[in-house]
Amino acid sequence: MSVPANRTERAEFLPLAINPALVERILLGFIQDEVRKVGFQRVVIGLSGGVDSSLAATLAARALGPSNVKGLLMPYRLSDPRSQSDAEAVVRQLGIEHELIDISPQIDAYFARYPDAEQARRGNKMARERMTILYDHSWGWQALVLGTSNKTELLLGYGTIYGDMASAVNPIGDLYKTQVWQLSDALGVPTAIVQKAPSADLWAGQTDEVELGFQYREVDRLLYYLIERRYSIAELEREGFARPFIDVVMGKVRDSQYKRRLPVIAKLSSRTIDRDFRYPRDWGH
Repeated sequence: MSVPANRTERAEFLPLAINPALVERILLGFIQDEVRKVGFQRVVIGLSGGVDSSLAATLAARALGPSNVKGLLMPYRLSDPRSQSDAEAVVRQLGIEHELIDISPQIDAYFARYPDAEQARRGNKMARERMTILYDHSWGWQALVLGTSNKTELLLGYGTIYGDMASAVNPIGDLYKTQVWQLSDALGVPTAIVQKAPSADLWAGQTDEVELGFQYREVDRLLYYLIERRYSIAELEREGFARPFIDVVMGKVRDSQYKRRLPVIAKLSSRTIDRDFRYPRDWGH
């Protein structure tokens, strides 16, 4: 993907333009409230060197103070070295706690039994391995796991359930990818991170947009009309979207709904969890 060199060239689709100062204020309050009202003061976050985790860590450091944020860098032996160096740059900039944990030994030990496993299967295993480490540290450090999935990824199901999609609190889950870029620019996330091609770095040369088959700016515009405005297929076509593109995106949103919900529980009683027995996360406090 050719990444624009500056903000002017990266002009946003106007309906998705945000007020960075207002969004920052809302998200800082969200983090403070959601972490502290359930008895915690700290968060742990996986730092991949990408813009999403860098933004989430920046927000957390501003909301809770750098000493209350721990970033875990969890490379695999085939990870791009730049991912680690970018994550380290965020750690230095924010002054947060951090730890480097190489996940290669446990991943390689597991797949020694399944040497023919395809890349996607290995990538999912890596994502879940990282999340188990985060939750282990959340216990040891008495902290909540901070989420890093943006709205575009969540809607498209572009993530690993119980892997990178898992968290206790997610401050950026209602920001489309293009809005993540905007807020990251405004909050001073390193420019090299904001402008590099998005990648989960699950295997050598992997990039999100190549794997998805379309660019974030293109799909964010479609998702805006589909989700925020609830446009029909006919209305989307009148906006200039090709029917095959519409069908692919709508299919991804529909087919990944299970990833955005708690597991379905068979109903046997009068009050079933997440159906009739539904309370806020801090109920009883």
